[in-house]
Amino acid sequence: MGFFSWVRRVRDTPAVREDDARQGGRPMAGLLGAPDRQAPDQRSEDGLTTPLSRERLCAWFAEHGYTYFVDNDGDVGGLWRGRLFYFFLFGERQEILQVRGQWNREFAIERLTEVLEVCNEWNAERVWPKAYVRVRDDGMVHVTCEVSTDLEHGATDDQLGQLLHCGVSASSTVFDLLDELYPDPAAAAP
Repeated sequence: MGFFSWVRRVRDTPAVREDDARQGGRPMAGLLGAPDRQAPDQRSEDGLTTPLSRERLCAWFAEHGYTYFVDNDGDVGGLWRGRLFYFFLFGERQEILQVRGQWNREFAIERLTEVLEVCNEWNAERVWPKAYVRVRDDGMVHVTCEVSTDLEHGATDDQLGQLLHCGVSASSTVFDLLDELYPDPAAAAP
């Protein structure tokens, strides 16, 4: 009795046997048993990955009731809890989705070192989002977060939605931390 003795051998192998016809034309059904039920018919749009595009991003936001804008450069953006987010497409075929958010407040240049420490600690402990600072020409410091995903083979609508939600919520977690560390003085009662 060998290791594979549980597999029954098929001795007659015509193109389609009568048993196979009853079991949906599945040639291995005699060996493996028939399924309890047939798989549902697949529609062509279910679960198919399709390439990214600005139009697809806009359609996804509109379909799910989110307010968004397209700026003069053609970039898609929106505000979540007063924080500016952009949804960029990079790469030769626009296959890299980047969700980039900016904290809604800014720091004075004198706080650059401590803000860099917060970002470095975040990046050392977590894979994403990437947190970093930008110093503007006026000397003010802005904190930015980003999550980038290579979607060379496209994405389903569900996958796209998951990536957009993850990018916004993960970046918002960093911004919430900054809100805790640096409470807005204007938000407090006098």
